[in-house]
Amino acid sequence: MNNPRFETTTNVVSGAAELVRGQEEKFLEELRPLVCSGSVRLDLSSVERIDAAGLAALITLYCTAREAGHRFTVSRPGRHVREILSVVGLDKILLPQAADDFSDSGIEMAETAA
Repeated sequence: MNNPRFETTTNVVSGAAELVRGQEEKFLEELRPLVCSGSVRLDLSSVERIDAAGLAALITLYCTAREAGHRFTVSRPGRHVREILSVVGLDKILLPQAADDFSDSGIEMAETAA
């Protein structure tokens, strides 16, 4: 298993305003290769709406990353998305608890239209 403190993290900016049923497969298709190859921090600042399918997609990415020995977290969720993550308990799993959870050196920026 990789040591998450020393691996490079890819920051991915979600271009989607909604992470809802019908969009989750494309979202997973674009992000699954990234979480298989390294740690990913997904910027959710543009996501205004998320449903059960979106939450399931985030869980899938988290599990896929863990199986590959990497980390998957989200950052900058809006108020509504943060509330939903909190209600279902995913905030404790997906939101980094400390600023040093990832090294910022060598960060690559990628954008997805999901």
